[in-house]
Amino acid sequence: MTKAAVPIGVVAIVLMLVVPLPAAVLDLLLGLNITASLLILLVAMQIKRPLDFAVFPSLILIATLFRLALNVSSTRLVLSDGYAGKVIEAFGHFVIGGSLVVGLVIFVILTIIQFVVITNGAGRVAEVGARFTLDAMPGKQMAIDADLNAGLINEKQARKRRTEVTAEADFYGSMDGASKFVKGDAIAAIIITLINLIGGFAVGIVQRGMAPGEAVSAYSLLTVGDGLVSQIPALLLSTATGIIVTRSASEGDMGSDLLAQLGRFRQPVRIAGGAALALCLIPGLPKLPFLLIGTVFLVMASRMQETLPDDDAEAPPAAADEPTPDSPEAIAEKMRVDPLELEVAFDLVDLVDSSRGGDLLDRVKALRRKVAMDTGLVIPLVRTRDNLDLPASQYVIWLNGVPAAKGSSPAGTVLAIGDALDGLPGRPTREPVFGLPAKWVPVELQRQAEMAGATVVDRSSVITTHLAEVVRQNAAELLGREDVRLLVEMVRRSHPVVVEELTPALLTLGEVQRVLHALLAENVSIRDLVRIFEALSVRAKVSTDVDGLVEAVRASLGSAISHPYVTPDERLHVLTLEPAFEQRLLEAVRSSDGGQVLALDASSVDALVTGCSGLLEEAESHGFAPVLVCSPQVRAALSRLVRQVLPRLPVISYSEVSRTAQIESLGVVSGAVAIR
Repeated sequence: MTKAAVPIGVVAIVLMLVVPLPAAVLDLLLGLNITASLLILLVAMQIKRPLDFAVFPSLILIATLFRLALNVSSTRLVLSDGYAGKVIEAFGHFVIGGSLVVGLVIFVILTIIQFVVITNGAGRVAEVGARFTLDAMPGKQMAIDADLNAGLINEKQARKRRTEVTAEADFYGSMDGASKFVKGDAIAAIIITLINLIGGFAVGIVQRGMAPGEAVSAYSLLTVGDGLVSQIPALLLSTATGIIVTRSASEGDMGSDLLAQLGRFRQPVRIAGGAALALCLIPGLPKLPFLLIGTVFLVMASRMQETLPDDDAEAPPAAADEPTPDSPEAIAEKMRVDPLELEVAFDLVDLVDSSRGGDLLDRVKALRRKVAMDTGLVIPLVRTRDNLDLPASQYVIWLNGVPAAKGSSPAGTVLAIGDALDGLPGRPTREPVFGLPAKWVPVELQRQAEMAGATVVDRSSVITTHLAEVVRQNAAELLGREDVRLLVEMVRRSHPVVVEELTPALLTLGEVQRVLHALLAENVSIRDLVRIFEALSVRAKVSTDVDGLVEAVRASLGSAISHPYVTPDERLHVLTLEPAFEQRLLEAVRSSDGGQVLALDASSVDALVTGCSGLLEEAESHGFAPVLVCSPQVRAALSRLVRQVLPRLPVISYSEVSRTAQIESLGVVSGAVAIR
């Protein structure tokens, strides 16, 4: 029933425009109009911020429509019956003393105050407020996204703050339009009053046969009374509109702020009181009013001295708890190094501004989800910020406080990747991830570049892809001890026995972290933590050697390791070692502090590297991405060597080869030459 009250009221207001009302009902509604307008004004003075009265723009429309409907109803009664109820009669006789001239003067003065002063000023403030609020939206949204990426707020708080920013912009935009309702209402009041004066004069003389003076006395006083009854609520509503749009952010209502801010300085109050007393010395001026006013101000100044201390003493107690800029806490906060940061130049800010169509932050969030699904690593929040010192169009990816990669993304362009780009205007470059030939072409030529056979990528995708590659290559460095603890707790909730058996009974968190580091360094997903922990539990009872633990985990994961390298047509392209050469490598395996290594002579290392690189380049020229397959006993040492010279060549053991894929050999590496 409560929800239906407002729609029913609006329908009733519309009906008032066409259905005659009895004089008694009109008196009731006029009293309701004045009281409701006063209530709106008082609420506007009590709110702490404009959004606390977000319904105000719609309320202005309803109140204006209600007042116009009352004008129509009162006009109908005045012209038809010569009587419009006690309220209008009282305003026409008692308030203005029964004088038409006085009534018209008061009506005109009220109209000027409302229309020229309050309404025009409030409309201008609303217009400027709407413009400034919309202009400030990108900066506010960037600040929210920066706080979110920095971990200062969570996703729920970020959504709430974004909603508030949007609501604030919508509110000031609505107030800009609602102020036009108030302005139009003031104009309508003048026109309606003039029409009523002319209409009442005509009705009195033509229809009722009154003398001109009698017609003016009977109808004009009622018309002016009706105008005054309408203008008073309109003036209250205009004042409320001005208060709403001129409110700035504060912690108190208008009354509290007014008293606190005017009473903050004692000296101006004391000077004002002294000036009032000095006016008593001017001959001809009444001395008593200025004497009373000056005395009151001086008494107020003396009391302020007793009750309101200096500004320094008024500092909020909470400020004492805030760290000073030179405190150890503040310095430590500035020293904090973010694991992953993305800096953009000033002309790339549009990519992170959602109000201008930028979707980079959304793509970064999607990247975090994708990396988690692909590798099992929940990468830290990517702190995104602008840097005015960066050259135009450049971005930098920071990893643990060190620049890990940089690139450019010129505004107004797209990246066309392909070989046949000579006919396209633009700046030649290289695709940042795979180093393919590319060109930054104007966005207007995107369709032309696609027709030329090029792969066209937008600027946000270029940055996101580059960031994804940096994360993939450095996934192990992004896995911290605290991240491992969170992963362990996650497994504990679903498989408590697995965790209780592993840590801390068999392995510490540090040892688990070293194993996960080793897996991520070789692009092995750690999503299946249950199987990983189970394999570690079994192996740790025999030995806690990291290489042995890693190989035990890899054996447990099995074909899941080689699955990412299987082509869509279920083929796995492999390179193998010549048996004699593999046996020689096995005999050269040695243990060291950093794990197993190959103790080979320079010629054998050169043969291995040359053979692998030659076969790899030939395979890549045909569009294949092969893996090097060897025995489990030599895999760890061989992988450690190959990663240093050919990081894009994965090394897996025979036990990790996919059981369902069709194996296709692309060559055999021997100790002398590569066999094809």
